[in-house]
Amino acid sequence: MTVDPLHRVTIDDVATRAGVHKATVSRALNARTRHQVSDDTVARVEAAAGELGYVPNAIARGLRTSSSMTIGVIIPDLTNPFFPPIIRGIENYLQPRGYTALLANTDSSDAIERAALGSLLGRRVDGLIVASGSRRASTLAEAYQAGVFAVMLNRDAGGIPYPLVTGHDATGIAATVAHLAELGHRRILHIAGPADFSTSETRAAAFRAACASTRRVTGTVVEAAALSVESGQQTMDRILTEHRNRPTAIVAGNDLVAFGVLRSLRAHGLSCPGDISVAGFNDIEFAQDSNPPLTTVHVPMQEMGAEAARVLLEAIETKAQEPVTVHLPVSLMVRGSTGPAPA
Repeated sequence: MTVDPLHRVTIDDVATRAGVHKATVSRALNARTRHQVSDDTVARVEAAAGELGYVPNAIARGLRTSSSMTIGVIIPDLTNPFFPPIIRGIENYLQPRGYTALLANTDSSDAIERAALGSLLGRRVDGLIVASGSRRASTLAEAYQAGVFAVMLNRDAGGIPYPLVTGHDATGIAATVAHLAELGHRRILHIAGPADFSTSETRAAAFRAACASTRRVTGTVVEAAALSVESGQQTMDRILTEHRNRPTAIVAGNDLVAFGVLRSLRAHGLSCPGDISVAGFNDIEFAQDSNPPLTTVHVPMQEMGAEAARVLLEAIETKAQEPVTVHLPVSLMVRGSTGPAPA
C-alpha cells in the first residue's frame, strides 16, 4: 500500500496495512481496551501505525473525553546523557496513542520544579512522568493530594505513594562488587550520589550488603555533592589526598561520576585499571568510548521511559492508580576500566 504524502493517514489506512478491522485498530491503540486484543495483533497494529505515521485525531478525542492528550515530563538535567533515551522511550509510547509530551527541565532545583509542575498543570496535562525524584520537595505531595495522576521514573519521591518505574539497581551493584572481588580487589570504595535521592540510598545499601556478603571485601561509602563529572573528580581528589590506604577499586554512583574519577586519576598520575579499577552505573551512550572503556551497569533507559508512559496511560484510562514498583532488569557490562587488583 502506497500512501500519498499529502494524505492524512486514517484509522482505515492502518486497518488495511495491518489486515484487521478498524474497530480492532481503535481497541489496540487504546490503553483501556488493549486487553481485548491479542498481543500479536496489538504489535501488528502498532507496527502498521508507525510505518504509516498514523497520528490519532487528538482534537476530536480530546473533545470526547475532556482530555488534553498531553503528558508533562519533568527531568532534573537535560544535559545528562541518561535522560534523552528515556524521553525517546516516553515519546515512542505516547505518540502512536495520540499523546504529546511537554518537557520541563528543573536543573535539580526544587523551586524550578515547583514552578514547572504548576505550569504543566495549568496547561491541563492529563498526567505527569517525574524523573527528578528529590525527597526534599513537597510539590509532589500536593499533586497527589489533588488527585493528579503521575508516575515516578528512576527515583521515588519518598513516602508519596505514586507508582515507580526503575532499574533493579541492587542487582547491578551486587554484580559489580562480585566482579571486582573476583579480580582480587579487597578495598573497594563507593562514591554515592546525594542522600536525598532514592537511587543513591538503594545503591549505597546494596554496596554495603554486597561487600559484607563476600567477607573478603572492605567497603567504604563516600557521598558526592552531585552526580556529575565535576563532583566525581573533586570527590576522588579528596579521597586520594585524605585516605592513607587508597582503594584499589571505585564503584561510582553513575557514569558521569566515574568519568570524573578517571579525570582525577589522570591528574594524579595514576592509571586505570593498573592502579585503580573504576566502574560506573547506567551505561550512557559514550561509556564504551571513554579511555579506558568504562565497565558499567547497563540500564534499559528507553524501556524505562516506555514503561513509565504505559503505567501512566493505564492509570489515566482506568481512573485508578496503585503505588506499584516496576523493576526492569539490568546487566553488568565488563570493559577495560576494571582489571586485577594491584599486587
